[in-house]
Amino acid sequence: MKILSIQSSVAYGHVGNSAAVFPLQRLGQHVWPVFTVHFSNHTGYGAWRGPMLAADEVRDVITGIEERGVLDQVDAILSGYQGGEEIGEVILDAVQRVKHANPAAAYTCDPVMGNAKSGCFVNPAIPDLLRDKVVPKADLITPNQFELGYLTGTAPLTLEETLASADLAREMGPETILVTSVERPDRPEGTIEMLCVNDDGAWLVQTPHLPIKANGSGDLTAALFTAHYRTTRDPAHALVATVSSVVGVLQATLDSGERELQVVEGQEAIAHPPMGYDVRQVR
Repeated sequence: MKILSIQSSVAYGHVGNSAAVFPLQRLGQHVWPVFTVHFSNHTGYGAWRGPMLAADEVRDVITGIEERGVLDQVDAILSGYQGGEEIGEVILDAVQRVKHANPAAAYTCDPVMGNAKSGCFVNPAIPDLLRDKVVPKADLITPNQFELGYLTGTAPLTLEETLASADLAREMGPETILVTSVERPDRPEGTIEMLCVNDDGAWLVQTPHLPIKANGSGDLTAALFTAHYRTTRDPAHALVATVSSVVGVLQATLDSGERELQVVEGQEAIAHPPMGYDVRQVR
């Protein structure tokens, strides 16, 4: 499978394409990374250096790929954090070009906006851009519970509310919704869940909630689920494979004592997911 991944890049650490490319390659996928920024480190440090690439420069890179006559080989397009609203238009243009060349290609949008603890942490124009223009063109979106609520004008807490919000999101255009962090009040203490909803049903997998906040884990999740789901078309398998790998990488990060996501140390869990979790069909 060949994946066109339009995301940020950092020299130090693992977020955006720096969290997606190597894990996808360990799964045997071909990745064509296009950078939207190239920063020294992720912005969570409060200080960073490096350029936010102009929209026309990002578009030029995609045009150059198109001029090689290979867009028909792209099986999936992946996008994540969007630093400026102009990048959204570039991504949508890229999706249109790829799907013109290969109608079977699918677009995964990770609608990065924020989380329940921090609120929105992106450019104020980005959430509306994602909701109104980008998400409707996606085949698969990977919001956390907070982002799902923003997209649908809801505030899901329970499983039933989260399923209802996922259905509203699917009415916007995407065929499949992966809710990457379901924190319903009645879940067992010390756990967190991931939910996939599509035309055929809904599946839920529960894992330990590790005491760690690692920037880039959402980027890793979106990349791995895209690969597993597009390869197998089996949501239950894709869920278990994805969470097995992500928990493995997070555990490696926790064990290391480092702040940055340890994708190299956790690569065995990426390449060979332990598949140690049960998935439950909830609809």
